[in-house]
Amino acid sequence: MSQTREFISLDRAQAPFYVGLDLGGTNTKVGVVDDAGRSLSWLSVPTDAEKGPEDASARMGQAVKDAIRQAGLEPSAIARVGLGSPGTMDIPAGMLIEPVNLKGWDYFPIRDRVSHHCGLPVAFVNDAAAAAYGEYWVGAGREFHSLVLFTLGTGIGCGIIIGDLSIDGENSHGAECGHLIIDDAEDARLCGCGQPGHLEAYASATALSRRTDEVLSTRLRQKTSLGKRIEEEQQKPEADRRGIPELVAIEAEAGDQVAMELILETARYLGIGVVSLMHTIDPNGVLLGGAMTFGGNASEVGQKFLARIKQEVDRRAFALLAKRTTIDFATLGGDAGYIGAAGIARVEHRRSGK
Repeated sequence: MSQTREFISLDRAQAPFYVGLDLGGTNTKVGVVDDAGRSLSWLSVPTDAEKGPEDASARMGQAVKDAIRQAGLEPSAIARVGLGSPGTMDIPAGMLIEPVNLKGWDYFPIRDRVSHHCGLPVAFVNDAAAAAYGEYWVGAGREFHSLVLFTLGTGIGCGIIIGDLSIDGENSHGAECGHLIIDDAEDARLCGCGQPGHLEAYASATALSRRTDEVLSTRLRQKTSLGKRIEEEQQKPEADRRGIPELVAIEAEAGDQVAMELILETARYLGIGVVSLMHTIDPNGVLLGGAMTFGGNASEVGQKFLARIKQEVDRRAFALLAKRTTIDFATLGGDAGYIGAAGIARVEHRRSGK
């Protein structure tokens, strides 16, 4: 559960109400949200992706009903449900295409199946776009007219919001900013998508882990505690092990200079990507969220990480944009997805006139 999650009572809530679903490879988060973006209830259920998309759709439908009941509402009080999902998709068709982390879910009409099981209309959105909309609506971007959100984790997700519009693109592949090309060299690092030189290949948690392994294979291994820390972690049961990016952050916080340099190198690459988006979108702000923010503003390492991104932006961006564009950490944490999915549902409901 997020440390920042707060609930309001039904007597203080503002109708109409919406339900947000944030579908993940391991768990799916569900919450009821009022018209002002405030949560009335929340729960998390296992995705159990291996059981297939129809089984998951049925359990998501039931979770929607459970969250509505938990909020003290009847289903008739819900205007619409929002579903944020990972993977390649056809948003107008409500269909998953070939989601990498949901094996066997290819070409599945998930929007309509979830709608069938919960008995309510469902809006469909990319999970990173949902998180971006959550931050835009009630999070760190609530004073912005436009924003870009990078979600930093195993890969790099991105959402772009301008006004009330999520930039989904003509083929539902808009805002795939983890695949910005930042290195055109012949020997550029390969992204998980198989193409060379993408931002994700340099600044994701996967990329940081690879660069850490490379450092530990050189003479720098003698100057860092990372090698020993990783070896100790590997002795633990797999379920209890911390990931390499978290270990890098821990050692950097303890004063390890090699670990800190790895984090600052990640920040430099991100800064290059941020500048490309600033020169393309010219947003009010660029926010950083996801699992790999190194403690954010609450951590000295997180503050240095952010400062290094801003330094690269100052170096490369138009001076006016560097001065006026807010670059900061997102604030909703893991709640951004379900809140933003509910927010997208709210937009669709208002546009429908129903």
